[in-house]
Amino acid sequence: MTLTKPSPASPLKIGTRGSPLALAQAYETRRRLMTAFDLPDDAFEIVIITTSGDNAQLIAKDKPLKELGGKGLFTKEIEEALLAGGIDIAVHSMKDMPVAQPTGLLLDTYLPREDTRDAFVSPSVKTLADLPEGAVVGTSSLRRRAQLLHFRADLKVVEFRGNVQTRLKKLGDKVADCTFLAMAGLNRLEMSHVASSAIAPEDMLPAVAQGAIGIERRGDDTATAALLEAIHDTPTGQRLAAERAFLAALDGSCETPIAGLADLDGSTLRLRGEVLRPDGSESITDDRTAPIEDGAALGEAMAQDLLAQAGEGFFSWRS
Repeated sequence: MTLTKPSPASPLKIGTRGSPLALAQAYETRRRLMTAFDLPDDAFEIVIITTSGDNAQLIAKDKPLKELGGKGLFTKEIEEALLAGGIDIAVHSMKDMPVAQPTGLLLDTYLPREDTRDAFVSPSVKTLADLPEGAVVGTSSLRRRAQLLHFRADLKVVEFRGNVQTRLKKLGDKVADCTFLAMAGLNRLEMSHVASSAIAPEDMLPAVAQGAIGIERRGDDTATAALLEAIHDTPTGQRLAAERAFLAALDGSCETPIAGLADLDGSTLRLRGEVLRPDGSESITDDRTAPIEDGAALGEAMAQDLLAQAGEGFFSWRS
């Protein structure tokens, strides 16, 4: 098949949310495509799409994501534009992506993964362990809330919605004593200095697919698929295959605190997984390895074993 490259006369339309981090991810995608095919800036068009999750009133309410509509809040309008042909590709933070895509769309291109760790951010202390008893922690993540309360039941956790800049402003306004961000996002924004410290996965296992950028396309768009093949990072895809299979078998919604991280070592994939009660009262973990090509099967098997360990009633709070 002859490769059809975008041009200033017929640019590739890249759909994205309008937050600084989302735009940084779209620009990185554009830069990689420009480099791969020696194309100018104007062979691409960045199309900003406002999603339900960007609604200022929803952000101000500081309610849990599951009460507002789940992960789809950040993708619905973008995917609708992709299906309608208004954009050619959509760039996403993979940790925000539901495990199932709408009919007609494929998510099979990943850029090289960034730092997977959580960043601890506080104006007064260096690490999570340094927080005084009863400190107020701001986070909108169900996973982080459960992990924090499992680690230290004395902490008071409050909802903290919004993009990086919004959450830093809330921290400056003393809504909380500290918050958490993804190191990957801070690095992409060239704001790594904001982190008081980075938290090792041994202390706080990250969200599934944290640090990864995914590019979604129409399933029948073979021309775009050929372009994206040039920038796809295979190791990231292998890691996410295991993590997202683990997530899918456990619960693809935002209603269960789940953490998962796959790492590669030669031909071997290591997967660590965790599922918690939302109040942090119980955490069930697993850590196992398999050949890389068996990563997805490993993720599903680990999830099924964790579900069995959890037993009847572990997820009863969801009903």
